[in-house]
Amino acid sequence: MLYLKTLIIVVQLLSALGVIGLVLLQHGKGADMGAAFGSGASGSLFGATGSANFLSRTTAVLAAIFFVTTLALTYLGSYKPQTSAGVLGGAAPVPTSAAAAASAASAPASAPVASSAPGADVPK
Repeated sequence: MLYLKTLIIVVQLLSALGVIGLVLLQHGKGADMGAAFGSGASGSLFGATGSANFLSRTTAVLAAIFFVTTLALTYLGSYKPQTSAGVLGGAAPVPTSAAAAASAASAPASAPVASSAPGADVPK
């Protein structure tokens, strides 16, 4: 389980860094006006509009990966395995402090109060 959490954290960190990098690489909406007057956008590696589509799609994929890993880490962080009762079967419920105080108050003063420590009921 620890290896799975570590793997998900690494994937989340890489996707977060990728999203940050790709957002910084993308041009804003105001950059389209400069491209209309020949700022060299047509000579880019992906073509005139190819870089915007490639970067947008890659950013969307990395954002989806980040979202899924965040949900997975939330699920794994809230997962609490049930404790096994072992060979004895069902464990006896431990009284809460309010229930213990109420039972101690209703018991007569001369009667011994049962302890919840293991082996307290064993005669010595």
